[in-house]
Amino acid sequence: MENLLLWGLYVATFYAFLPGLISRTFGFRVFKKGRVEKEISLTFDDGPDPVYTPQLLDLLARYDAKATFFVVGAHAEGQEELLKRMQAEGHVIGIHNYVHKSNWLMRPRTVKKQIERTIDIIERATGLRSVYYRPPWGIVNVFDYANLGYLQIILWSAMFGDWRIRVGAERLKKRMLKKLRPGEVMLLHDCGMTFGADKDAPRNMLTALEAYLQEGRRRGYRFVGIDEMIKLTDAVRTIERSFLKKCLISLWLMYEKAFHVVFRLKTVGGTEQPSFHYRITTYNGQPVELAEGGRVNKGDRIAELHFDNKMLSTIAATSKSPVATGIRMLREVEQALPHLADQLMEDAQARDIKAVYGVTMIHRGADRLGFEIHKLPDGWFARSTKVYLRILVRVLTQKQKKDKGKTNRREPVTPRMLFMPAAKIRTYSTKLMTRINDSERLNESINISAAADEAAPLGTKTTAI
Repeated sequence: MENLLLWGLYVATFYAFLPGLISRTFGFRVFKKGRVEKEISLTFDDGPDPVYTPQLLDLLARYDAKATFFVVGAHAEGQEELLKRMQAEGHVIGIHNYVHKSNWLMRPRTVKKQIERTIDIIERATGLRSVYYRPPWGIVNVFDYANLGYLQIILWSAMFGDWRIRVGAERLKKRMLKKLRPGEVMLLHDCGMTFGADKDAPRNMLTALEAYLQEGRRRGYRFVGIDEMIKLTDAVRTIERSFLKKCLISLWLMYEKAFHVVFRLKTVGGTEQPSFHYRITTYNGQPVELAEGGRVNKGDRIAELHFDNKMLSTIAATSKSPVATGIRMLREVEQALPHLADQLMEDAQARDIKAVYGVTMIHRGADRLGFEIHKLPDGWFARSTKVYLRILVRVLTQKQKKDKGKTNRREPVTPRMLFMPAAKIRTYSTKLMTRINDSERLNESINISAAADEAAPLGTKTTAI
């Protein structure tokens, strides 16, 4: 008998207790809290209730709040009009089993049947098959992970005991207001007809919820369905970096500051959000023939460009792929080129430069801006630069997701040298264009004056202004 009890304990532990503990503690295979700025998800279990659910829908409509309803199939049968109204008013409908019974007390096959039966009820009423599931009491068994892979399991980040009427509306309101925070997934109940609940407890919930919605609106919160909460959270996660990446990027930015000081780089444009920096130095590579004529030889003076690493880091963190990063960087360079040209015109050290020069992995489309793209000559510098820049791109950019059924081959990206002849960069200068326009206007004025003098009667003159 003792061994039988012991084996029963083992089975219960691995079948039910450990999966539930892992899901609640570590969020394994479940969603329970969002990562957002001003959004909250209201979720309601156990309904629909013919008395309280319509009142709840009226309240949500007054505050333009969207919610998620995890319906019990047995309660939803015969309440198809309520399900239709939920959908029509923009709410999400999820599954809460056909009867309010713990998954610990049912076989895996029974759990699946309960879910499928409830999905069918929702589909007949709304035409949509639900993909969101909340197990009663938030309890999953070990087989739910494998058998319910087609569903998104939703738990919660805050619950308040609102199924007990003795909690009272005032105490419930105070509890709820403490959880008026972004990302919360609130567990509430619009029905009191399940085991352990009080039938009229939703009346207190509605009173407390109205105060919660009023305060939430005052503070600028949005109340969204669980689908939007998940979508917003996924978007945030795609741009978040691991701790290791953050450390590497911090060290890299510190190195950049030291490099700027040692080599006396000059910032292009304003200092708040510069696109790149430069220094006047001598070219030490192999001779390069420029397409528009001219040649850059070893020892020639050049303006060596460097992307601003902080800006590059920000763009890469918020871009979905290296290609998107390159497109945004190209736009930044295009907008900054006039500032660079103006600054080089005013820089006494830059008067004798042959070209603007840089080495980068982000070179696609640079030729449209007037840069000439050249391969790096084979050698130690080319190999080390290639390794460094590839690591940099890997650290900064987001990992692309593979499309199902497609092999996602990476296009090999290699560093290239960019050259822009000094004459070409000057065409970007707004100051030069102003001088040219002023000169053309002056010449035009002189010509008009001279023509007028020739046509004027003897003894009269005109003065050019």
